[in-house]
Amino acid sequence: MTDEQTDLLVPMEQYLKAGIHIGTKFKTSYMSNFIYKIKPDGLVVMNLQKIDERIRVATRFISQYTPEEIIVVSKRENGWKAVKMFNKVTGIKVFPGRYTPGMLTNMMLKDFVEFKLMIVTDAWPDKNAVEDALRIGIPVVALCDTNNSSNKIDLVVPCNNKGKKSLGLFFWILAREYMHNRGLLPRDKEMPYAIDDFMEE
Repeated sequence: MTDEQTDLLVPMEQYLKAGIHIGTKFKTSYMSNFIYKIKPDGLVVMNLQKIDERIRVATRFISQYTPEEIIVVSKRENGWKAVKMFNKVTGIKVFPGRYTPGMLTNMMLKDFVEFKLMIVTDAWPDKNAVEDALRIGIPVVALCDTNNSSNKIDLVVPCNNKGKKSLGLFFWILAREYMHNRGLLPRDKEMPYAIDDFMEE
């Protein structure tokens, strides 16, 4: 194993097994910097090193906020198990399923909430949440596949944002690093939950 591989947040094999680098057959100019190659069948593959680097940047950024200041939104059903487990581990508020437009901006709504940072599993299906975040001026961290546009996103995390295994692995890493960085889990202690706990059956 090379030094480049040993420096990853999880072993290379773990990333490959989860397919975190497998994109779609479409690519946007926004995501071109993260593309490694295009397979003969047209499937776009992302650069694993760049994915790992960006997850590392995201975890450091997110760790500056308390759990009460962060909201995670996932309209995509494949992310529900992962974000629910993320909530269980970190205490960060999550919205699996439908996000009510205006939840962050309309104080008259019964489910009005205030946050300082938003994480979305996919900026397209979660566009209502992203628009709300833009209106109140809070940063948005978004998982972006090769077909995503990133012009309304503050921090793009390139990855397969559609697969259950990929989303499970991402939120497991994020939970572990967040707990470590916030001093809620000692560096010499492993997460009390396995990666599989974050993935749908």
